[in-house]
Amino acid sequence: MTDLERFFRRLVENLASTDPARLHRPLPLAELQRDIVPYRANRRALELESSEDYEMVLLRLCAGEGGLVRIEPEEARARFARELRAPNPDLGLLHAFEHVVLTLRSEPLARALDPARERAAAYAPPETDVSELARLADKPRLGEISELDDISEGDELLQQEPAEPKSAAGEPAAPRCLYCAETLPAQRAVSFCPHCGRSQTVPTCSRCRSELEPGWKHCVNCGTAVGGG
Repeated sequence: MTDLERFFRRLVENLASTDPARLHRPLPLAELQRDIVPYRANRRALELESSEDYEMVLLRLCAGEGGLVRIEPEEARARFARELRAPNPDLGLLHAFEHVVLTLRSEPLARALDPARERAAAYAPPETDVSELARLADKPRLGEISELDDISEGDELLQQEPAEPKSAAGEPAAPRCLYCAETLPAQRAVSFCPHCGRSQTVPTCSRCRSELEPGWKHCVNCGTAVGGG
């Protein structure tokens, strides 16, 4: 923290503790030196060695350095700025412009009123792109790669549709009867087996309408006896 920033912080603290409403009102320069932040009462807090150091910091503030305050009239601020650039600034100029008033600018004032938030912002880690975080979150750790590969391969197998049974020659196998397993005529609709005469319509449970396999005595879905109600 610079001497100027420390001076401004002390100015805000003194006003906030005595008359907070004045934080947003114009402050006469003479009153600032005499009553609000007098050198003798604030020397230790300002960490300034002499009254000349105090007046030099005040001259910098009134010249508009750091954009901490607004000076009125503007001609006075310009005069302070010219004097500040001189090899040996005339500090007596501060007493010659007693009609000058200072108004605390809103952003520096907000930072001075909440120094804890300012310190947190100064030491906060750099922001990370949200898309980068999402990519890193989806990226598997090294020890999980083989396991994830196995899982993904299993998922692919589960998602594959069951292949039609094929003969040894690679052609689709001929349909067979659900009951006697004899070959049924191909390339035509078959409602009844020509060998045993049984219906080829897949039976369903009378309660839950789940498909039943030939020979089942109970539904695997609801337990209802085959042929029961």
